[in-house]
Amino acid sequence: MSPVFGHGRLRLYLLKLLEESPRHGYEVIRLLQDRFLGVYSPSPGTIYPRLARLEEEGLVTHELVDGKKVFSITDKGRAELNSRLDELADLEQEITDSVRDIAREVKEDVRETVKTLREELTAMAKDVKRGGRDEARRIREQQKADVLRIKEQQKRQWMEHAAQWQSQGERLSKEWRRVWTQVWSDLGGPSDDTTPDNRAELDAELGELLADFVAKVREEASESRLTRETLSDCREALDEAAERIRDSLRG
Repeated sequence: MSPVFGHGRLRLYLLKLLEESPRHGYEVIRLLQDRFLGVYSPSPGTIYPRLARLEEEGLVTHELVDGKKVFSITDKGRAELNSRLDELADLEQEITDSVRDIAREVKEDVRETVKTLREELTAMAKDVKRGGRDEARRIREQQKADVLRIKEQQKRQWMEHAAQWQSQGERLSKEWRRVWTQVWSDLGGPSDDTTPDNRAELDAELGELLADFVAKVREEASESRLTRETLSDCREALDEAAERIRDSLRG
């Protein structure tokens, strides 16, 4: 029990509450709880036995209302209350002071709680900010890693394509060399009494030279951007080369 209610003082305060208005036991408990801001809440085991004792002494009486005991002060109880008005005034002051102390303690507790909460929120905000920076740094690093990965992937793909192009170029060069050599062999050359004994060998060698030339031109063309202008230039170069070859063969 609160130290405010010393010996006999709770009894006096119960008479005071019942003198204000008839009440049932639960209402008395609620009024005391409200009076002390919820900090002090007497139990039914404290209040009901005292109300029963006051009734035995003839200071209060009760009647049943809706199945509940509603206690009222009697004339004898009111006489005792009037005889202790000075004591009741001191008790009221003590209760007021006690409530003020309780309010001060609650205020300090609230202030301390708010301070602690503010510190926790500040720390949390710093953690969130730090976490945000860490997350942003992680995202930037991930983006860099993704860019490097894509570049490496593109590099590998380019190397694979380059290898395929080179392989195809070599295959096409060999194919062109074989075709042109075969064509040249099928065409054959002049054959009379003036033909040298090694004419067939020289003829085959010339065919290989022409086949190599065609294969190289084909390889260059596969790796270049062929247009009508470049094709016209190539035609002029071929005409000049053909003229020089004819002059060499007729010389």
